Amino acid sequence: MRKLLWFILCFVALPAAAAAINGTEILKKVDRNLEPESYEAYRKLIDIQPDGSKKESVLYTMKKGRDKVVALFLSPPSDKGRVTLRDGDNMWLYMPDVGRAIRITSLQSVTGSVFNNADIMRIDYGAEYSVESAEEGKDGYVLALKAKTGEVAYDRLKMWVDKQLLLPTIIECYAASGLLIKTLRFKDIKDFSGGIKRPATLETDSPLQKGYKSVMLWSGIKKADFPDEYFTLNYLPRVSELRK
Repeated sequence: MRKLLWFILCFVALPAAAAAINGTEILKKVDRNLEPESYEAYRKLIDIQPDGSKKESVLYTMKKGRDKVVALFLSPPSDKGRVTLRDGDNMWLYMPDVGRAIRITSLQSVTGSVFNNADIMRIDYGAEYSVESAEEGKDGYVLALKAKTGEVAYDRLKMWVDKQLLLPTIIECYAASGLLIKTLRFKDIKDFSGGIKRPATLETDSPLQKGYKSVMLWSGIKKADFPDEYFTLNYLPRVSELRK
């Protein structure tokens, strides 16, 4: 009788264990579905003012590994040739007219956008955040993420993930105090070829910047490999040569 009861308990428990949600694995898949580990892409940033006026910037972006990003400004003319570099938690802005790179922070914005530098030079979510909890709903998952260090732009993220595509649909970004800083909305799923199918549009707004809105449009994203030297301070003055 005891053996029979033991077998019943084992077989009842197995499906429950198999159904357990592995939030860390889901986040890994989200990172890779959003973009290859190393890639190049073009992005247009559109910043919309409360009066409806707009400022647009075009950037050529390179990413290597999980935490190295370079972005070259192609327009507007006032910003052309500027380069931003991110290596882990460290960020710099190179200005050709000054001839040197200056340190910048994740919460600043080199474009004056609702997008901050961490958004514009985003690295893998899994490189910055740990999964605290994961819940499954009818159409997707909800992940609660906690920053691994105090250098990260947001202390916590709440991420809604499409169950079929394993791509984020909405991300709420919070300060350590629990204050909602901004909401990111991923839209317009597009097939970029090469196995890359992801949102082509990212929109954001913030209760701290009422009336302002920013949009990021992706194009030309594809897998690529780059020398390590491209992601160094010494190379920043030469990044613009890559687009000639």
